Amino acid sequence: MSDVTVRPKAVYEARFAAQLNRSVHQSDWSIQQKVALGCRILNHDGHESALAGQISARGGKPGTYWSLSFGLGLDEARASTILLVDDDLHVLDGTGVVNPANRFHLWIYRTRPDVQAIVHTHPPYTSALSMIDEELAVSHMDTCVLYENCSYLPEWPGVPIGDEEGRLISAALADKAAVLLAHHGVVTAGKSLEEAVVLAFYVERAARLQLMARAVGPIKPLTPELAREARGYRGGPAYLATTFNYLARRVLRDEPDCLS
Repeated sequence: MSDVTVRPKAVYEARFAAQLNRSVHQSDWSIQQKVALGCRILNHDGHESALAGQISARGGKPGTYWSLSFGLGLDEARASTILLVDDDLHVLDGTGVVNPANRFHLWIYRTRPDVQAIVHTHPPYTSALSMIDEELAVSHMDTCVLYENCSYLPEWPGVPIGDEEGRLISAALADKAAVLLAHHGVVTAGKSLEEAVVLAFYVERAARLQLMARAVGPIKPLTPELAREARGYRGGPAYLATTFNYLARRVLRDEPDCLS
């Protein structure tokens, strides 16, 4: 039997990253289709809460944003129902009503030029966690993309349709990719629409694991250097895009109408 070659883990990680970067599927979906897909993906994962929640993405011109018309649920999103609005929430393209809660998104976009898309939802496990004055505990490999990457706003400022809520939420998010809002839900801010959606998916997964584990006993913290390693592995643009594409395929098998 030949000797097995043993290499540092970093060698295999670099090899996989190079292969993934070369092979990741770059979709030809428009930004409206991506927003609609993001809505359907998160609905599939249980993020719907009647009309609560929004997904937005920067438009092609400064100060413009795409978002689902108010009055539609995440399960009803289609590319044709995604509105283009300005930074005072006037409709520039499309027919419908702008969700007034999108105003706090504008504060994040203004303070974070790196952010290209924002998700805000009220999924059940995240919402339950938001009620018990406890921050998100990232203690599982699958959710390490959120390790040291999710902040916490401990006080509920009320319905987020004003500028004061925008200031509070954007300040609480700071330089992180996610923030847990007490008595409310989650906000994720991504460098791409794919990242914002996948992070919201994992916040809900992390909250569910946290509540399940806490029902049994205390949560054991991760070793920081290993958690950061996993965050880098799971959090690269190609990995996030591949994850989004998988979640989109699950939706499109049964709901291809969302692209129309």
